[in-house]
Amino acid sequence: MPNDETTDWRAASEVFHEWALLGKDVGMEKGHGAAVDEMLTFAVSQVATLGKRFQALDVGCGNGWVVRRLSSHPHCSRAVGIDAAPAMIDKAKELDADGEYHLVDLLEWSSKACFNLIHSMETMYYLEDPGRGIEHLAGLLADDGILLIGVDHYAENESSLDWPQQVKTRMTTLSTQQWTSCFKMAGLDVIRVWKAAPREGWPGTLVIAGRK
Repeated sequence: MPNDETTDWRAASEVFHEWALLGKDVGMEKGHGAAVDEMLTFAVSQVATLGKRFQALDVGCGNGWVVRRLSSHPHCSRAVGIDAAPAMIDKAKELDADGEYHLVDLLEWSSKACFNLIHSMETMYYLEDPGRGIEHLAGLLADDGILLIGVDHYAENESSLDWPQQVKTRMTTLSTQQWTSCFKMAGLDVIRVWKAAPREGWPGTLVIAGRK
């Protein structure tokens, strides 16, 4: 559930806009790189079997680093990034002038084309109702498409539970079971749940993968 002990909340988009202006987006890429490598290796193996081409969407794309990785895959025909922080999208476009990036709120964005792979790292728990967000993303998936999310703030990760107060931004704290239930309620088959890139003192990024 959202943590409401602090009343002086800032919108997540405002926080990430500020972080982009301060250059913290580079550190985010470094910090999440190992977990995202695991996530993409698994997801691409599911959607690009036998040389099949795929379209991908990165939700909360930041400066576009995941979009650029996806675009470089020989079987990726289209990679799109969306983010609600203006400075993040500005950076993405500066770094990747030919890329496709949209400044938009997730729940307000739609696409005529469906995606074979939707990836999101450290975004979904900023939604007041992550289940609604997952349901929305499930509607953007092609048949047999994969939705893959990674979260570092989750109930079993005790070291993350005070993050809302530290950042002064609302975060919805769900357990692993609650996250997987969101996928199932959105009509997705949960095909894998794991902790990516664990290390001493850190349980790893909680990753849930679901197939439409």
